[in-house]
Amino acid sequence: MQIRYPSHPDRVKTYTTDQLREEFLIERLFVPGEINMVYSHIDRIIAGGACPAGDPLLLTGDPKELGAAFFLERREMGVVNVAGSGRIVVDGTPYEMKKLDGLYIGRGAKEVCFESADPANPAHFYLASTPAHAAYPTAHIPISAASPTHLGDLAHSNERTIYKYIHADGVKSCQLVLGVTLLDPNNMWNTMPVHTHVRRMEVYFYFDIQGDNIVFHMMGQPDETRHLVVRNEQAVISPSWSIHSGMGTTNYAFIWAMAGENQTFSDMDPVPMGNLR
Repeated sequence: MQIRYPSHPDRVKTYTTDQLREEFLIERLFVPGEINMVYSHIDRIIAGGACPAGDPLLLTGDPKELGAAFFLERREMGVVNVAGSGRIVVDGTPYEMKKLDGLYIGRGAKEVCFESADPANPAHFYLASTPAHAAYPTAHIPISAASPTHLGDLAHSNERTIYKYIHADGVKSCQLVLGVTLLDPNNMWNTMPVHTHVRRMEVYFYFDIQGDNIVFHMMGQPDETRHLVVRNEQAVISPSWSIHSGMGTTNYAFIWAMAGENQTFSDMDPVPMGNLR
C-alpha cells in the first residue's frame, strides 16, 4: 500500500510535471495476481485495484497502516468491475460481477475474496474505501439498477450518462459516494463547466481508453489550473479545493468516488467559465 499526503494549493502552484504526477496520479493499479492500493490522507480514502489472474485474491489489511484487525473493521468499500467477469465472496456469500457491476461492502465484513471467471480474461476490480462509523448492508449493484442522469450535448462534445451506485437516495453508506460516468461516442469532455466542492474530495479512475488515446485531466484552483496526462486504468486524487474535469482524444469512461463532510451529490460550487485561467 502506497501512502500519499495532502498538499497545500499554494505549494501545488510551483510543482513540476513529475511532482504533480507523484502527488496526484495513480499510474498502476492492476497487476495480474495482485491487489494494489494507495492510501491518501485526504479524507483517508483508499483507492485500489484487484486483478485475480489465477488463484483468488484475499483482501487483507496491515494492522500498522490501518490500526485494525482486518481491512473493513472500521471501513466501508465500493467495488466496480471494469474488465472480464468475476466473483467477489464476502464472508462466504458470492456476488457475480459482470463488467460495470458494482458492490457495496459494509463495515465489519471480515473476509473479502476476489476471483476471475476466466484467468485468461481476468476481472479488474476497482476499489474505493473510506472510514465508516456504522455498518450498512452489503449490496450488489448491477448497472441496470444504478440511478442514471443524462447530461450534455454533442454540440459541446460532452454528451454522457452518470450512473449513481452508492449515494444517499440509493445504496446507503456512511460517507462513500460512488458512480460511473460513460461518455457517448464522439464526446470527449466531462464536467465542463467545472466546479469544486470544498466539503468533499474525489478520486477519478479513468478506463476504457482505447489504444494510444489519452485523457487530459484538469486540476488545480480555478485561477491556477494544471493538467495531468492520464492513460487507461489510471486514477487521479482530487483535493477538495481543486477542479476536476477531463478532455480525451476519444470517448472514455470513469469512476468517481467521493469522501468528506456530506453525501449531497448536488452540493458543489460552480465556477463561471470566465474565472478559469
